[in-house]
Amino acid sequence: MKILTIDFETYYAKDYSLTKLTTEEYVRDSRFEVIGVAVKATDTSNYYHQDTDAVPLWCTGSKKQIAKFLNQFDWANSIALAHNAMYDMAILNWHFDIRPKKIADTLAISRATHTIEVGGSLAALAEYYGLGAKGTEVHSAVGKKRLDFTPDEIEAYGGYCIQDVELTYKLFKVLKKDFPNFEMALIDLTLRMFTEPTITLETSILTEHIKKIKATKERLMSAIAHDRKELMSNAKFAELLEKLNVVVPRKISPTTGKETYAFAKTDEEFKKLLEHENEKVQALVAARLGVKSTIEETRTQRFIDIAGRGTLPIPLRYYAAHTGRWGGDDKINMQNLPRGSQLKKAMCAPEGYKFIDCDLSQIEARTLAWLAEADDLVEAFDRGDDVYKIMASAIYDKPEDEITKEERFVGKTTILGAGYGMGAAKFKSQLKTFGVELEQDECDRIIKVYRETYPDIPKLWRSAGKALKNIMEDKTFDFGREGVVWANGSVGIELPNGLYVRYPNLRNETDEEGNTETVYDTRRGRAILPNRIYGGKVIENICKALARIVIGEQLLRVSQKYKVVMTVHDAIGCIAPEDEVEQAMEFVEKSMRVRPTWASDLPLDCEGGWGESYGTC
Repeated sequence: MKILTIDFETYYAKDYSLTKLTTEEYVRDSRFEVIGVAVKATDTSNYYHQDTDAVPLWCTGSKKQIAKFLNQFDWANSIALAHNAMYDMAILNWHFDIRPKKIADTLAISRATHTIEVGGSLAALAEYYGLGAKGTEVHSAVGKKRLDFTPDEIEAYGGYCIQDVELTYKLFKVLKKDFPNFEMALIDLTLRMFTEPTITLETSILTEHIKKIKATKERLMSAIAHDRKELMSNAKFAELLEKLNVVVPRKISPTTGKETYAFAKTDEEFKKLLEHENEKVQALVAARLGVKSTIEETRTQRFIDIAGRGTLPIPLRYYAAHTGRWGGDDKINMQNLPRGSQLKKAMCAPEGYKFIDCDLSQIEARTLAWLAEADDLVEAFDRGDDVYKIMASAIYDKPEDEITKEERFVGKTTILGAGYGMGAAKFKSQLKTFGVELEQDECDRIIKVYRETYPDIPKLWRSAGKALKNIMEDKTFDFGREGVVWANGSVGIELPNGLYVRYPNLRNETDEEGNTETVYDTRRGRAILPNRIYGGKVIENICKALARIVIGEQLLRVSQKYKVVMTVHDAIGCIAPEDEVEQAMEFVEKSMRVRPTWASDLPLDCEGGWGESYGTC
């Protein structure tokens, strides 16, 4: 199959660029103009010989001329390769109606291959691998339309674009060597959710929703404004959040070394409350941070703007977390739309189709029990027993048929929350967010019952702690269910798909009081910060990574028959013709119950529905 490596050079200005606008806004803007494009064709069909490379070709001209140039290549039977393919493939599809057979992206591959030790830019990756230097001609192109370039300038720009194409292909050859084909297929599918959008947006729902948001915000802001002291006092502000059943974020003060409220503009856990499902919480946090609009208001307006330009592209960042999970991108976080959100109701299947949404049931709890070889719990999941009632029965020492609704809820929270080493204090706080208040002694007892009921799970945490020690000593170490995951020297924890959960610069640090903890480096914005890691947290990372591989396999299976339009955590969203939606629903559910070859005894289940829109499934 041929690989067609492509790079577009487009008009940009100080007020019109990818740093100012989202990819969707930029590519669909009326100011958009292709200045030129370079394509390198590589024939990889001869397995026993070196790739046959053609000289990269550069074209500049009118849109019609660019289209003629692009149409000479056999995209329908080729792999289209780019660095940040979300951008280049959007241009290729939205402006030139070209959809390649497959899509590859060196930026996406690099995210899974590296953590924070290498930047994601083409320049940084090319330098890291010694592939050559990226040019700088793009910096002098600001504010220039195609016809503003002199012949010498456009020739130099063409050379710059060709160099980018060459670097991208060289980088691909390096990164692809040990990269799983399964993951290549997921990158392709993820990019098509954005570059080949089909979801329509119902503007009447959105405009009505934003009116209500603004009215609610004004009412809440007016009430808050009566007492600014209450808003700005840490203690009083914490009380306001607690009244709304919010677990107040805390941190260790770098100044005093003591625990304090995490209410600064740079505190990630606090900023996450801007996206809380309760609009009152959003408004409170927005007022405290001095933000003019809540996240819900901003996102609804963005949906309205997109509706004016076309269908809704679903921007997902492949391998956003070191567990491999997808993340939000392009300033629309599709991973955290609140349950019952009007935005979901506004996301409609195209005419003649229905929207299907199906979610894996308790996938992390099932994966944890299976990995820990907690056979009683695994078998209960496999039989379809009510594991929450079973847990509650152990907690309250009475038969399952006597368990109340409230007691079952405590059992559910225990199964879903205590599996990664959660302590009793945090468990108490978690229950409180759901409106359940228990005494500390009772929470201590419940956590103890959980660990005694399923002793293989705490045993797994301890093994994961030993795995960290072996990583620091550059040794291998098997733990958990045989042959599933293992510490592979200093690289990290190897997963069944051949990729890793990595802990860069893993080390032990001792604080001023002589307490030692294990940390690794993570990136927050531009800062690189130490992040505490321990056995229970390692198991959480691994279970999330394994669940992500499971859903990834299911995404590819479903996509063989129906168009997958999105994925949210452990759920799949696809569309199907309305006259076969019941058969499609059955196919999706069947596909999501197929057990992976590497986990043939992992019990899987799912639940889903279908409707006119995402919000009515």
